[in-house]
Amino acid sequence: MASTPAQLVLQTLQYRSTISGYSSALFKAVKEMYSFLSLSSFPSYPPPTPPPPLAIGHHISTYPVNDHAITRYTMLYTSRHRKYHSRLSESISYPVTGVRCRDAQTRPLRACLGRNLKPCMEDEKPIKLPESYAMNGGDGTCSYAQNSSYQRGAVDGAQELIKEGVAAKLDIKQLSSSSSLNRFCIADFGCSTGPNTLLAVQVILEAVEQKFKSEKLTAQLPEFQVFFNDHILNDFNTLFQSLPPERRYRAAGVAGSFYRRVLPKASLHFAFSSSSLCWISELPEEILDSNSPAWNKGRIHYTGARKEVSEAYALQYAKDLDAFLHARAEELVGGGLMALLIPAVPNVMISSETTIGTEIDLLGSCLMDMAKMGSFSEAKVDSFNLPLYFPPIEELEALIEANTSFSLERMEIMNNPPKHVAMPSVRHRTLFLRACFEGLLENHFGSHIMDELFKRYSKKVAESSFTMNPDNDKSIFMLVLLKRKSESPETDSP
Repeated sequence: MASTPAQLVLQTLQYRSTISGYSSALFKAVKEMYSFLSLSSFPSYPPPTPPPPLAIGHHISTYPVNDHAITRYTMLYTSRHRKYHSRLSESISYPVTGVRCRDAQTRPLRACLGRNLKPCMEDEKPIKLPESYAMNGGDGTCSYAQNSSYQRGAVDGAQELIKEGVAAKLDIKQLSSSSSLNRFCIADFGCSTGPNTLLAVQVILEAVEQKFKSEKLTAQLPEFQVFFNDHILNDFNTLFQSLPPERRYRAAGVAGSFYRRVLPKASLHFAFSSSSLCWISELPEEILDSNSPAWNKGRIHYTGARKEVSEAYALQYAKDLDAFLHARAEELVGGGLMALLIPAVPNVMISSETTIGTEIDLLGSCLMDMAKMGSFSEAKVDSFNLPLYFPPIEELEALIEANTSFSLERMEIMNNPPKHVAMPSVRHRTLFLRACFEGLLENHFGSHIMDELFKRYSKKVAESSFTMNPDNDKSIFMLVLLKRKSESPETDSP
């Protein structure tokens, strides 16, 4: 009885794993699923009930190699331990003329799959950015909590500036006229898992307490309420487990995108956000459109890309920042303050000339290397872009001043520790990027490539004289202090 195409694939994988061990993990995963689901492709192979969500198909055009043709297929399977699909890829060759190879160990292995396989087009379709994404949770080796010293440097550098801003610009009488001051509400938008957010909250709280003392209003010191906001997938458990037991404030988690309102109107007195306003809410559609001049083929960011790509990112950033400011304008009372620590780039420099731009480019090159080796298709890389934008200073200032709900009280470049101080080694650099980007990468490429990807990245960073040279670190943080105007056309907005 002739073998079905599905059986031939299993036999081929089993043989290859026997002679080389190369595909042992792949074969084991497929064997555990014990069949394929594609009735039109494999009509003679009955699926189990219920069938697993597994498919096989061509991903790239077949190309000739002597008397054989090579194609790549992808297997989708659901692990017992994960709710989402993972992907495993492998290369298979089959005879074009029916001539069999005599030396299976020196020539490509074959499976007579035929050409009736249903194409698997998953890689070729642009995949939208998930609506919710977060930094790595927990407190393990690859967690954000353990690998955010660079972001902490921004909070450290802003401490005195925030205290000065509160002392000079917080008008307690104006706040009292806007709302009752028996409770003072603070919110950190984009808090992640800490401990940076806890430091920022402590700095703000102490500054406000000092302001009350300077006004000789110690007896009227309000109760403090702190809202920690981030995406719904944020690890709030780790954050709340790390709260100081002797804290002088009530704490609450508020899940949701900060590009829309997440708190009641006129309920907030001080808003804060650090290292978060470089994340855009969604990718511009045109960078995923192969017919668009802004199609970002072969790259995962606008750094080093054509100007149409960076312009598309800039437009999305402008929309998002306006949405952020509009939402905060509704939540803040008249006279309320907002301090923002925003990653940016100097006016005279493009992002590809900064270390953050170089780091992202190196990560993208690692993905392309893995695609060329067959881990996934190049189309898979084409459909992935990081949702990050770092505005030039003048552009940022123009966007903020365009909002009529706030007065710009202060805006300056912070003197925070440089990257080579916060992340002195290749290992620190690698874990920093992994803590920030792993969730997005895993969602798109699958968890099985992460170790290999960051191993390659670590090697490239070590070999990059530009990335590890402290003189090339031109990344900056901007401190922006805004004050909510008492009267604004947006006050009565829905």
